[in-house]
Amino acid sequence: MTAMGGLEFRRGMHELGRGTWAYLSPPGTWGWSNCGLLVSGRDALLVDTQFDLPLTRDLLAAVAALRPDVQIRTVVTTHANGDHCWGNQLINGVEIIGSAACGHGMGEEVQPAELAALSGHGSPGTPLGDYMRRHFGGFDFTGIEVTPPTRTFSGRLDVAVGDRRIELLEVGPAHTDGDVIVHVPDAGVVYAGDILFIGGHPIMWTGPVQNWIAACDRITATGAERIVPGHGPVTDPSGVAEFRGYLEWVAERAEKAYASGLPYWEAGDPSAIPPAYARWGNPERLVITMATAYRYLGDPAHDLMEVLAHTAEGEAKLRAR
Repeated sequence: MTAMGGLEFRRGMHELGRGTWAYLSPPGTWGWSNCGLLVSGRDALLVDTQFDLPLTRDLLAAVAALRPDVQIRTVVTTHANGDHCWGNQLINGVEIIGSAACGHGMGEEVQPAELAALSGHGSPGTPLGDYMRRHFGGFDFTGIEVTPPTRTFSGRLDVAVGDRRIELLEVGPAHTDGDVIVHVPDAGVVYAGDILFIGGHPIMWTGPVQNWIAACDRITATGAERIVPGHGPVTDPSGVAEFRGYLEWVAERAEKAYASGLPYWEAGDPSAIPPAYARWGNPERLVITMATAYRYLGDPAHDLMEVLAHTAEGEAKLRAR
């Protein structure tokens, strides 16, 4: 698959130009996240790690094979979800940078042992258990020690990598409480973390959706021509615009559905998705996003397991069609 950014969506390192690379992880669905690499001289910065230790070892092996002459001195964690940071422990002695909200959020997330129990062979024989096994059962959550940032910031932080300057821009709360994008001005590259999903429906854990729309505008305002999403193929400003349009549709859909008294899980019914986004993967995740959007419209907060159960039921209906 070739994306708007012109790169084939295949696993491994892809050069973006001027000492920047994207490490892509197809199919880009639950847990299959992208990372980034920036090199200047013998110094390297890594954007995010992988969901488990074996996958992170693969990532580090790819870095070593590509540039055996460099040393990773900095890791930027774009947000607290495990698929972007649960491999941090394997990079010893480096500075790990993230937003203050990200650092706090890593302790509040579902932890590796809990996720292993929810998705392992002993998980319940329910639609939710089946959903969790199918999407998370292939990952290995053993031995993970959640490793938070050693340096945190709020707003903006400029970081030197060798003789280059990069910009860390906090754009959350949006997908999560503390989302950060990484802008490499001299390469025209942005590593967007999960502010951007390409080819798949996003999950809005925190919101509000208006903040997420504004975060898309922050990416566009950088002028970057190559944007690495948290999931999916590398894209360009047109991909950001398409994703922004989806978020605008979510905001409008949520307001109308809430005003009409429709429960959030019915507002998130995949059959309501416009044709422009109907081919995106994991349409059932709209249920999660609608539950969050409803909270800002006055609905009480819902238990995570309840929301995930409705999400699993939505996927089960799709699979039965």
